[in-house]
Amino acid sequence: MSRAHHSGGEPSQRMLRVAELIRHSMADLLTRGEIVDPVLETHVITVPKVQMSPDLKLATVFVMPLGGKDAAPVIEALDRHKKFLRGEVSRRINLKFAPDIRFRLDTSFENSAKIDALLNTEKVRRDLGSSVEN
Repeated sequence: MSRAHHSGGEPSQRMLRVAELIRHSMADLLTRGEIVDPVLETHVITVPKVQMSPDLKLATVFVMPLGGKDAAPVIEALDRHKKFLRGEVSRRINLKFAPDIRFRLDTSFENSAKIDALLNTEKVRRDLGSSVEN
């Protein structure tokens, strides 16, 4: 498959592999508490997903503070330590070029909770119940 094929569609195997290596390294760095920062020291942060750009030069790291609290200060703290984190990640996974890293709040948990809430409304349960019976 050509590289152009992946620019707008599904990520390539290499993109997925590099993203998972970065996710694992980032989660390890955040778990070990190697960053001296009052915000990061007081929060448990999960890294559910990393997305790579097709050229592997940009890694978007999706994070979620435990309980979803203080998301903005956590993202700001991670941004302050971006240079250190980028260096540590590149050292651990041995890529030719260290990708730029940007942090985003992972909203997939929130979105799935909204969908669950919608599916549990009386109207939807009633509609689903009648379609199952027919």
